[in-house]
Amino acid sequence: MTTPNIVFTRIDNRLVHGQVGNVWVRLTKANLIIVVDDEVAKDPLQQQLMKMTADSYGVGIRFFTVQQTIDTIFKASPKQHIFIVAKTPAVIRKLVEAGVPIKQVNVGNMHFSEGKKPLTPYVYVDDKDLEDINYLKNKGIEVFAQTIPDDKKVIL
Repeated sequence: MTTPNIVFTRIDNRLVHGQVGNVWVRLTKANLIIVVDDEVAKDPLQQQLMKMTADSYGVGIRFFTVQQTIDTIFKASPKQHIFIVAKTPAVIRKLVEAGVPIKQVNVGNMHFSEGKKPLTPYVYVDDKDLEDINYLKNKGIEVFAQTIPDDKKVIL
């Protein structure tokens, strides 16, 4: 078992899109995106769209369930600079609870929905989201909101 080289972890309801590929992947020098989402891992159409984005920026992409991520991430090559992206803090919490070594979490975009309140103009949370974010913080993980690198980094 090796320690995976996780260079960036992001929460974004949109998962992989141009901003992730063009800005964050390039900035972090990631060469592999792991989309951690139980639904997307079974949906070839969504995978195809995100793969097009990854291909256009020259990075590999994998679509794993939470459990697949936990089961395989420690088998990653040291040459793989891994960018993890998930839709919710709950997914990142599950990875951390399973021992995945995540040191910081960027919250890029969490859409508004009924019962959610804004933390920033692009980050809306409910009580469960806050509980999961606080869990991560209590584990010593830096959690911050920042849509793009030029935006002010807001520690959550």
